[in-house]
Amino acid sequence: MASLVLFINSFLSYLLLFALIVALVIVACVLGVKWSKSSDRKKSGGTGQPSMPDTVNAGK
Repeated sequence: MASLVLFINSFLSYLLLFALIVALVIVACVLGVKWSKSSDRKKSGGTGQPSMPDTVNAGK
C-alpha cells in the first residue's frame, strides 16, 4: 500500500511539472505574438499593415 501511495505522489508531481511547463510555453507564445504584432505596427508607422522592404535583392 505504501508503494502505491509513493507511486501516486510521484505521478502527480510529474503531472504538475508537465502542466507548469505547458502553461509557460503558452504564455511565451502569446507574448511572442503580441510583441511581434507590436513590432510590425511600429515598423509600418502605426497603420497596422505589415511593411514591405523598399528593394529586393534577387541574388545579383
